[in-house]
Amino acid sequence: MTDQPNSSRPPTPFSRVIGQSRFIVLLAVISVLLVAVALFLLGVIQAVTGIWGAIIAVSSGHFEATTLTIQFLEIVSTMLKAVVFYIIGVGLYSLFIAPLNLTVSLGVETLNDLEDKIVSVVIVILAVTFLEHFVHWDQPLETLEFGAALAVVVGALVFFQRHSHQAKTAQQEKSPDVTARAKKELFEEDTEQHAISTNELDGNVKSES
Repeated sequence: MTDQPNSSRPPTPFSRVIGQSRFIVLLAVISVLLVAVALFLLGVIQAVTGIWGAIIAVSSGHFEATTLTIQFLEIVSTMLKAVVFYIIGVGLYSLFIAPLNLTVSLGVETLNDLEDKIVSVVIVILAVTFLEHFVHWDQPLETLEFGAALAVVVGALVFFQRHSHQAKTAQQEKSPDVTARAKKELFEEDTEQHAISTNELDGNVKSES
């Protein structure tokens, strides 16, 4: 038997306005996606320029593998930054405007998921950045200091990731169907005001006892 919301009170006009205000997030979505497109285009330009330069250098016999490697790593870094903005854009759209199969397939169904994906890509960007310095190996001591600083930052990000994952798991265990029902009511039934169900009340009573 499906549990029904405990309240049959019709939604207030103000709750309707607040619910519809989520569409203002479209401004952020459009802006972030435009930045992502610009970065992707920049990465393509860097790739074409780098490949052409490599072809000329190899054909002339005057090239350095280290220099070419650093240039290609910069391309990877640019593309990863574009991916960060893209994930933020589609993630915000899916969370606030309408759910997307794309974000579900990426594992982005909540704000915690979005944060987790962004942190993961940022860690990869930091690793690529360190690899650029390591390949260059101009000043070993500064490279070591740079690596130590990155290790501290990555450690903090991993700790944040773990804490966020634990918080999400605890929320799902406490009320596993609340988020799904709220998303269904908001996106499919166009109902902004959340009605508290009996299961939610029972869950709160059990958690307090």
